Amino acid sequence: MKQFVLTPAAGKRLIAKALVTHPSIQAAIRSNTVVIIAGTTNSYVAEEILQTIGQADGFSRKRFFRGVVLPPWRPTAASGRHQDESGVPGDVVIVNGVWQKGKTIFDVVDDLKEGDVILKGANALDPTRRQAVVMVGLADGGTIGAALRAVVGRRVRLILPVGLEKRVYCDLMDLAAKLNTPGASGPRLLPVPGEVFTEIDAISLLTGAKAELIAAGGVYGAEGSVRLAVCGDTEQMEAAERLIRSVSLEPGFEL
Repeated sequence: MKQFVLTPAAGKRLIAKALVTHPSIQAAIRSNTVVIIAGTTNSYVAEEILQTIGQADGFSRKRFFRGVVLPPWRPTAASGRHQDESGVPGDVVIVNGVWQKGKTIFDVVDDLKEGDVILKGANALDPTRRQAVVMVGLADGGTIGAALRAVVGRRVRLILPVGLEKRVYCDLMDLAAKLNTPGASGPRLLPVPGEVFTEIDAISLLTGAKAELIAAGGVYGAEGSVRLAVCGDTEQMEAAERLIRSVSLEPGFEL
């Protein structure tokens, strides 16, 4: 067993590298539709997938989100958001292997069908129950509201890339019930049915090794980091070390 520290940015890159190899995503890229909804973790996912299919020109991670949480000393942090919907260049929609530039989930949701895949980030994670929730700030349910029409209505696969730094200890259904109570303030919470995919899943998919969260935190750029204990046979451990080394120097996310 060996221990490794992953910053949030390194974790995002790790998740992205693994999702490129996800069987459902690979199949959908070839002959169906993949929708990568804008978000910070998904910006890495979109970048990796577009590079894999040779269509990364014109994509930038710096604008690929609708809302972010910023520290209080940032002047754009008053509402917890950095840009409004008008500043989003679009989600990444790939149809039969071709990036449909400028399209969003709202443009294609009614055409999605079984075999298609939606990737949507999450705001809180219960790693024990493998459940996630999404913050909802818009009255119509925003992008997750649109996505669930296809997920629940037409069995479109929903994958939720989410870093372990977003873990919470409460039951997410109870937490959502509290925050969605009439009279409460702030964003609502929506528990979503989908495949939660964290750094632990990424290590398992790419190397076969087993990872466990054993500690967290840091300073001087390591805030939000997680410490993982990884175990496996010799081949798996060598693969895990190479993989984690390849993402360990990922710079912090920049707006």
